[in-house]
Amino acid sequence: MTSPAEIERSARRRIARRLLPFLWLLYVIAFLDRVNVAYAALEMSHDLAFSDRVFGFGAGIFFVGYVLLEIPGALIVERWSARRWIARIMISWGIMTALVGLVHTSREFYAARFLLGAAEAGFFPGIIVYLTHWFRQEDRAKAIAAFMTAIPLSNIFGSPVAGQILRLHWFGLQGWRWLFILEGVPAVIFGLVTLFYLTDWPRQAAWLPKEECDWIMGELEREKQKKASRRGYTIWQALRQRDVLLLTLIYFMGSTGVYGFIIWFPTILKRASGLSIAKVTLLVVLPYIAGLIAMVLNGWHSDRTRERRWHTSISLIAAGACLVLVIAAGAHLWWQLGFFVLFAAFINAYQPTFWTLPTAFLGESSAAASIGLINCIGGLGGFAGPFIMGYLVTRTGSFASGLLWLVINLFVGGILILCLRPVSPPSLMESSGVLR
Repeated sequence: MTSPAEIERSARRRIARRLLPFLWLLYVIAFLDRVNVAYAALEMSHDLAFSDRVFGFGAGIFFVGYVLLEIPGALIVERWSARRWIARIMISWGIMTALVGLVHTSREFYAARFLLGAAEAGFFPGIIVYLTHWFRQEDRAKAIAAFMTAIPLSNIFGSPVAGQILRLHWFGLQGWRWLFILEGVPAVIFGLVTLFYLTDWPRQAAWLPKEECDWIMGELEREKQKKASRRGYTIWQALRQRDVLLLTLIYFMGSTGVYGFIIWFPTILKRASGLSIAKVTLLVVLPYIAGLIAMVLNGWHSDRTRERRWHTSISLIAAGACLVLVIAAGAHLWWQLGFFVLFAAFINAYQPTFWTLPTAFLGESSAAASIGLINCIGGLGGFAGPFIMGYLVTRTGSFASGLLWLVINLFVGGILILCLRPVSPPSLMESSGVLR
């Protein structure tokens, strides 16, 4: 007879192997389609005569469209069907990505990026909610970290691939146009695959043995009851909670730092070094390798210690400190690159632990709506980061002022994390009665 411990180990392993690689692949595709504009800018801005301000606004306006369906998208995953909603998102954003490659004017660029954001809206919070259907609170940071390694890995793979695609000039179209067109195709294909591969709930999983299905459903039900006994928030009460609003503000500041860096780093490196596009797209890989390692280690250590706030706060503050060193390095290219590598490590490390915080004290629909709100409003930092960077560069002729804007956001966000009310996992609360 199989022991409970063996059933637990087998269920956790089987669920992780079934879901995480596929979700990771979807997010790689999503992130490539979101940030390929950073590599396209190496040619596009020159070809279309876009100023830094125009490019920054067009890159950032993606996130204005992105906010439209965030909260309803997360609730649809909770109450309807994750696989259908995720499939719809992928197919529509794949089509819109290809259309970005056909723009000729700044207005067309703004419109295409806005519609691309609207098409992708709901994907990320939907995935975070979906993971709560399959992973216990104590396993969730590792699961989110594994999923979110797609952010650095999409750039590790995407940067050299972008460098190769930018060399293409098929049918009279420039390489940057082919970058958008070719990278839109996988989203459509895998959107169709998602309909057949993903399973919405454990009870529907034919691939999960009955005893393992019963185990994970029992664990999640106990977690749900414990959270409900601590805080019985409705959706609207949750959206007005102090900590939810703080998390939204913190995520805005973190997103400002993340996307201010991602969108502008290839351009910063190209202008500072004078290297060819091929060499720049290879060097861009280095920070994301560091980010990948740091993200996994921080998520693993956070789960091991069952501590979230300090893991998130220290990462944000350290990222800001690294940008201060980048500014101080001045014209010393290799010192700047080294500090950018450290920055990428810390800014990626904060994300998996941050996303465990809403689900630690809210349950089911209230958590889904809150995650949607945080990603929706907080995600506007993805607009503020690239746009204000572009604006300040245009006004001052230097990236230092834009980087200082990112530093301020990261320092304030790291401090605000410590203002959140401490919440311990249920198992620790029961065993020790001590709150972190």
